Amino acid sequence: MQRRKFLATTAATIPAIAFGQTFSAPDSGTTKAFVVKANESRFKETTILSGTSPNDIKISSKDTDGNLTVFEYTGKVKGGPPLHIHLMQDEIFFIVEGEYKFKVGEEIHYLKSGDTIFLPRNVPHCFAQTTDNGKMFFMFQPSGKMEDYFRTIGALKGQPTPEEGAKIFAEHEMKIVGPPLDI
Repeated sequence: MQRRKFLATTAATIPAIAFGQTFSAPDSGTTKAFVVKANESRFKETTILSGTSPNDIKISSKDTDGNLTVFEYTGKVKGGPPLHIHLMQDEIFFIVEGEYKFKVGEEIHYLKSGDTIFLPRNVPHCFAQTTDNGKMFFMFQPSGKMEDYFRTIGALKGQPTPEEGAKIFAEHEMKIVGPPLDI
């Protein structure tokens, strides 16, 4: 009889143990709040994209143990990246200023100030800024190698060849699968 009671008690506690483990959150990489001022980057570094457009880290993977990175992009040119896949990250964009065209899978979305779009990992996507000026916050979850990707792209002297671009994407857990959007 005691064996039956032991088995019943054990069986009853398994969901409780699993439930407790399911909702445990990993530790944050920082233990203090911080403020990143407007037009500044978390570590006072700015990567410049397309020769003129600042792309600032607001929350770093170092702050979140690799769980999240947040960027602020101030676009000063029309256009955007080629159609690509993030193998490891979901991506979220929040449009602050300007207008953007997104392709996600086979769908086209037009976003303007105040709009948000979620892009799941392993789904081909790209975007293009369609106005002369734009600003957006975008984030990666988990962070992966995205901070280093933007540092690498920002350090280039000019546009990479398609082969160089594909190699840089691959080194940062992404894959180019098509051309940029027409605007």
